[in-house]
Parts: sequence; C-alpha cells; structure tokens
Amino acid sequence: MPRLPRPRASEIVVVPVGGLGRIGMNWTLYGHDGRWILADAGIAFPEDRSGAVDAFIPDPEALRRAVGRIDALIVTHAHEDHIGAIQYVFPRLLSCPIWATPFASAAISRRLEEAGTLGEADLRTFPVGGAFRIGPFAIRSIRLTHSVPEAVAFAIATPAGTVLHTGDFKLDPTPLIGEPTDLETIHALGNAGLLAMVCDSTNAERDLPVTSEAQVRESLRRIFASRAGAVVVCCFGTNIVRAMSAADAALRSGRQIAFAGRSLRAHAETADHLGLVDTQNILAEPSHLQGLDQREIALVCTGTQGEENAALARFARGMDWRLPRLGLGDTLVMSASVIPGNEDEIARVLEPLRERGVEILTQRDAPDGLTVHVSGHAGRAELATMHRHARPRFVIPVHGTEAHLQAHAILARDCGAEETAVGTTGEAMAISASGIKRLGRIEVPILGVRRDEGILSARAAKPAGRKEASLQNASHQPG
Repeated sequence: MPRLPRPRASEIVVVPVGGLGRIGMNWTLYGHDGRWILADAGIAFPEDRSGAVDAFIPDPEALRRAVGRIDALIVTHAHEDHIGAIQYVFPRLLSCPIWATPFASAAISRRLEEAGTLGEADLRTFPVGGAFRIGPFAIRSIRLTHSVPEAVAFAIATPAGTVLHTGDFKLDPTPLIGEPTDLETIHALGNAGLLAMVCDSTNAERDLPVTSEAQVRESLRRIFASRAGAVVVCCFGTNIVRAMSAADAALRSGRQIAFAGRSLRAHAETADHLGLVDTQNILAEPSHLQGLDQREIALVCTGTQGEENAALARFARGMDWRLPRLGLGDTLVMSASVIPGNEDEIARVLEPLRERGVEILTQRDAPDGLTVHVSGHAGRAELATMHRHARPRFVIPVHGTEAHLQAHAILARDCGAEETAVGTTGEAMAISASGIKRLGRIEVPILGVRRDEGILSARAAKPAGRKEASLQNASHQPG
C-alpha cells in the first residue's frame, strides 16, 4: 500500500506509525473526510550505546508519500518518546502547525532553536483543557496526570464520531503540580457516546496500587530529615514535581539545594516561568554548594539510566569541580525505574559511589515504608477506571509491546468494549458506527538520527524494544 486511501466522511482512520511492538517512537495518524492530523512525533532509542545512532524516527518522506498532506501535529506532553523527533522533522520535512500546551511548547521551542529552525516553525499554544479546530477535526484537550507537567489527552470529534486519544497518563489523586486527571470530562464523553479510545498500554500487564507523587514527597522528607550527610536525588529531567519534592525536603531539613543537568534546569526554569513552581530558593549553580558542610548539601541530578555524559555519571566520577563529592555518610536516592537493558550501565556509574561508601536507595531496596519512585503510567486498575468512565464502543491499544497491547485488549473487552483491534506498525484501521475495518498497511522505514548530523539513513540497527531514557534528559519517565 504505497498510499493510504482518502479517509471517508463516515469514518475515522487510525494509523499507529510508531509505538506498537515497542515502547517509544509514538506517532499516530488520524484521518477523516480526506484530511489528516498527527498525534505526537517521538523517538526510540538504540540498544547500542556506541554513539553511531542517537535515536530512531519513522521516515517522514515515506509518511508524506503515504498521506499527502498532514494538516497539524498535536502534542500530548513533553517526553522524548512523544516530541523527540520534532527537531529533526519539522518544519522542513513535514510542514504544518504544531499544537502544544505551554510547557510542551517551551520544550519544543528549545529543540527547534538548537536545530536552527524555530523561526520557520508554526508553533501554536493552547491551555490545558483548551479546544481548537483543525479542518474537520474539533479537538478538545483534557487534563491528565503523568510524570511531566501539563500532559493532556485529546477528544477528537468529527461528524463520524469522537475518538479519545489518551496519550500517557495515571490517576494520581494528589499530583502536587496541577490538578488530578479530569475524569469528569472523560465521563461526559462516555455519556455522550464515545466511538473509540486509542489508549496507552504501558502498564496493562501490571496490577499496581494507585500511587501518588505525594507519597514520594513524604518519603523524601523522611530521608532528608534522617541523614547526617549530603543527600542527592537522581530523577528524569522532565519530572519537575519530583525535583521540587526534593527541594522541599532539602529546605525543610536545613540544607541548600541545587539542580544539575541541562534538561532539568531548563524544564525547571520553564515551570517557574509558567507559574507551576517557585524555584527562588534553589541555588543558581551546583558550584554554589562548595564550602558547605556535607550535612548542608542537597542536589537533584539527571542520569537515572547510566547515561555516560549525564550529571550523575560526571558526579560519580568525581571529576567535575562544580559538583560536590560524596563519600561515607552521604546518600544517593535513585528516584526512577530501571529501564530493562540499562542495568549494566547503571551499575557501572554507581560503582564508584558504592566504593566510596555512599548509601544508594532505590525503590527496590528502600527501607520499609519509604517510596522513592512511583510510576507515571496507569496500572490495570487505573486503566479499568479510565475505561469505565470513557465507555468507548471500540478500543485500539497503543504504546506498548505486543504483550502489553494484548493484555490491554483483554481488559478493554472485560470493561465492556464491543470490539478491540491490536494493530501493527503502519496498519490503517477505519472506525465507523459499524465497527473497525482494517484497510491495509503502509511501510514506513525507520531512520537513524544523530544530534550533530540530523537524519542518517534507513540502514541503521533495529531500535530498542524497551522504555526509553533520554537524549538526556528530557525523556519519558518509565513505569
């Protein structure tokens, strides 16, 4: 199928261009009445850390040949597996308006500025909960909780019906930044008759309790209050609420605190500018911690997956004069999940700290009663809650491995869905009042990219089938 058929007025066509069979590289096309929009444009990461390829993206030229024109890119949130390809592709290879919330817009703007294309891009900002129209698509954003500020779902309404594109989410009752997921609006969509839901499947296999960022903040307060030495918290650069929880705990315990890691500092600055947080009590530079007693030192850094050039690796080597040196009596809190496949890299980074006697706390080995990390994704119980509120007739699971997608399909049917469809990458599925019809599959090659060289070729190695870290460190928070 070199080109997708023109979408009919009686249907909504869904084409997952990425995000199936793997975690990452989330691109989803929506077609209706001859028009197309794209939800998210993310990257996937290679298992090979040699540096030959930094990331993978779908071939934008092949995508353009398949659909002709894309009217807009709509962005759910600012994680790399949802926005990381924008700097390589937009606006020169795919030219259309980019719609995003203020926080995501700021992240995209920084990347486009680095690429030298910000002045050419048509970047449009909408508020969380805001609505806008693109051709025949009436789009309303819906507030979600996730491990990054201002995550949203999209209710994509057409005369053929409404599809809910969830993006990534959890149901955090006390998210600390922003308000809880807007289940009232999602329930209203269900009451009105929701045609379909295209939904995140990352934790569809996991029976998880409902967790909250408030639990992590309370645990960090206990850790900071009880440690006699310096305390360092390592988290993802986009997890601003986690970083601010560490700042809260540090200041309560009489410490000075700084942030280390370019992405973390940029995202914190954006969040402060938008009024989401207040960073006035955070030191401007990590070097300002020099000269303090260890008991007075606190730091938040990036590098949770053992990335060689991230702040944690530089910190562990003890070769960066701007960062404090840890030793016996000091504590490092690893406030993130280990992405499968990164265990060796993380162990290598942490080994010098262990040798110096630093106490390292992870969620697996934290003392009883302490929670140093919670997932940013809905477990099975939260997915079921989403389904019970939305009550879609049809469900297309996305964002997961084959096992995740199949587990989600079973859950959706148990929650009352009439029909589910587990597709493959590039498969076009037309949704109408009569059901889901498979139209065929387009071939979209996967291209390697490098930060310093842009898009390379389609002959790169196969992307990793696992959760991404970062480029670093604006990436997706793993579950």
